[in-house]
Amino acid sequence: MPLRNTRAELEKTYRERALKLFPWICARCGREFSGKRLRELTVHHKDHNHFNNPPDGSNWELLCLYCHDNEHSRYGDAEYYDEPTPGEEEGPSTTFKPFEALAALLKDKK
Repeated sequence: MPLRNTRAELEKTYRERALKLFPWICARCGREFSGKRLRELTVHHKDHNHFNNPPDGSNWELLCLYCHDNEHSRYGDAEYYDEPTPGEEEGPSTTFKPFEALAALLKDKK
């Protein structure tokens, strides 16, 4: 069986399960979906592994098409710029402290 059919069947299965587990609301923007618009709600794999589909849905979140595209573009941008993946621990982004001497300046005014 071609991989495409297998993947389509897998997507149908975990999508149906996710729609039963979670409310039909985008986890990012909060838009609600029903009826024909339900097809705009996608299942996002938090670890980006489409074969990691635990029965409790802990690797899934429902996202609208726009938020899902945004989520994947953030990871793509991070890879392109060789930056940490969004959500990973990062150190301070700057060493500049604009108010470092403020306490001394205020003390001198008294």
